[in-house]
Amino acid sequence: MIHIMYNPLANGKKDSLDAVMEKFKFITDSKEFHDVRTISGTNEFLKPLPKDDVVVFCGGDGSLNHLANEIDISKVEQRLFYFPNGTGNDFYTDVKDSAKIENGMIYINDYLKNLPTVTVNGMTKKFINGIGFGIDGYCCEEGDKQRAISDKPVNYTAIAIKGLLFKFKPRTATVTVDGVTKEFKNCWLAPTMFGRYYGGGMQIAPNQDRTSSQRTVTTVAWYCPNKFRMLACFPSVFKGEHTKYTKLLTFMTGKEVKVEFSTPCALQIDGETVLNVKSYTVKID
Repeated sequence: MIHIMYNPLANGKKDSLDAVMEKFKFITDSKEFHDVRTISGTNEFLKPLPKDDVVVFCGGDGSLNHLANEIDISKVEQRLFYFPNGTGNDFYTDVKDSAKIENGMIYINDYLKNLPTVTVNGMTKKFINGIGFGIDGYCCEEGDKQRAISDKPVNYTAIAIKGLLFKFKPRTATVTVDGVTKEFKNCWLAPTMFGRYYGGGMQIAPNQDRTSSQRTVTTVAWYCPNKFRMLACFPSVFKGEHTKYTKLLTFMTGKEVKVEFSTPCALQIDGETVLNVKSYTVKID
């Protein structure tokens, strides 16, 4: 049996049961559809299923983050797959060339093991792709505000441009990676990444490898005193070409990270916004 988990509120509230059933017409084996809102817990749902059943999670990066934090993957006996159906799909973009893929679905059991954790405002969570802190967190905060009052798609590019030009003010960032501390003035963003992508296709950490045996994360500090130069350089992040701006960016890899800003701002964890954050810490074993 193949169990397909979906959330009608995902993908811009477009995933009705009929829409999801249409997307999975290619599966001719016996299948059942489950609205995640009707399930009390994923662990409890998986426990009684036969070992040879397959479970497919249909959603985006936020759905994967929720799954990673809800289940104990070491106790899961079934094969889990992910069908990319979000607005960003950064996890899929990151792993699609190396992952085990069947009918467009990614086998994810191994990807959910030994994930890094972030601690922020007294909360500790695992994350799939990365932590955004700075104007990237600001964009998520503004996007949440727009979704609260309108069903129209959020234009994050427009939010970022307005933020760069008018709304968001750079901070002084203090970044400590494996005991080495550096300070960056006029810092616009300081994310820490487990994958290469976030924000719907921005390749912010092009050399980060989630499958590396070294088991490290990459922290990126992007600093610039001139907002117009920052605006001119920023589009290069979509192809990972921002690395050429060696006087504006510093890349740091390690296992323990602490990032602190001079004044608080919003932070995002795989797209989930956390408000009023002054610092965060990341650890990976």
